[in-house]
Amino acid sequence: MNTTTKSRHSRGRSDVSHSRGSFQSGRPQRRPSNSGGGFRGGNRNRGGSRGGGRKMPSFDPSKFINTNPVETKEEMYTPKHTFSSFGLDARIVKAIASLKMDSPTPIQDQIIGEILDGRDVIGLAQTGTGKTAAFLIPLIQKTLKDTKRQTLILAPTRELAIQINEELYRLSRGLGIYSTICVGGMGIMPQIKSLRRTNHFIIGTPGRILDLIKRGNYKPEYTKTVVLDEADRMLDMGFINDMKSILSLTPKDRETLFFSATMNKEAEGIVKDFIRNPVTVSVKKKDVTDSILQDVVRHGHHDKFDTLVSLLKSSEFKRVLIFGSMKHSVEKLAQQLTKEAHVSADSIHGNKSHSQRQRALKRFKTGEIRVLVATDVAARGIHVDDVTHVINYDLPTAFEDYVHRIGRTGRGTKKGKALTFITA
Repeated sequence: MNTTTKSRHSRGRSDVSHSRGSFQSGRPQRRPSNSGGGFRGGNRNRGGSRGGGRKMPSFDPSKFINTNPVETKEEMYTPKHTFSSFGLDARIVKAIASLKMDSPTPIQDQIIGEILDGRDVIGLAQTGTGKTAAFLIPLIQKTLKDTKRQTLILAPTRELAIQINEELYRLSRGLGIYSTICVGGMGIMPQIKSLRRTNHFIIGTPGRILDLIKRGNYKPEYTKTVVLDEADRMLDMGFINDMKSILSLTPKDRETLFFSATMNKEAEGIVKDFIRNPVTVSVKKKDVTDSILQDVVRHGHHDKFDTLVSLLKSSEFKRVLIFGSMKHSVEKLAQQLTKEAHVSADSIHGNKSHSQRQRALKRFKTGEIRVLVATDVAARGIHVDDVTHVINYDLPTAFEDYVHRIGRTGRGTKKGKALTFITA
């Protein structure tokens, strides 16, 4: 681990280009509904399906049958710090305490101090490790010390961007921290208007951020910190050129915080080209393939839907997340379940508007519906507690997608079940 301290040089600028002077004119974007969502147009096919030339799965799900999962126990971790020992502003510590965050998680314990010291970092961590707070807490602290600084956070989906903004709001409530969300899928004009105000944090998807840069509405050359959250997912979704373009337009002396669950060759290329002498912190979660009950459900060529309905009649299927491969098939399945099987269901995929996706997600979280049918991309960055079952109605295209899907159940120490449909 390289812990060399790197000096950071002031750019001698008092504010971002579009908002000089007092921050009192700014307005925090507290409601995601102002922000739009989704994926930028083009040929990358980011909406949820893999396109007409969808590849067949490269693995056999029957190899991962596990009807006797390992009893999961959270490993005890003794942090070296408390939130009050990092030297944070007392108001931030108070906000952390109000959120019932008693002590730092491993990634928070190991990485907050590095970010406060101005080092570039690589955080190898999955969702559910506390990584969002791990980078937001020190960045809020740095913003309170330098109210002219601006942070850009890139995320793979609008849902994750919204979640980051919501956590930012909870951690910085009443501190005069301003933010805006810039994501695709809705009209760009409200986001352009929002960018005319002063913002400490710009949170968005790479496609929409690059659009705004090209239009001249967002000036990345005044960014002091760039956060790449779930970088591997952004790369999987075809954002690599957008990410490189954005990073190349930001100052060379910026701080870069790179968070990823995995490190492939594309990720290594980003690190090599854009991150300087990083400190690496790796936090491994439990292996979901060991701790979740997994099985296959065999069906005939013409009774797949009937097989699903038969399963859902069981009372143990209390909150079910079903994955399909294509946007249109996901929508059709949700409608069939509702109309033909009288199962309360809704769908979430790239063809739905931001408000429609948020409404479906809210209905699922509150228990208004029992089943949510989703595409892989649409479900990234979405976390719902107490999902009893994940059903792979359509096979995932790769083992990584399989792990991502089934990890939506059995979170923490809770038990979960994952079932994969295969043709008999």
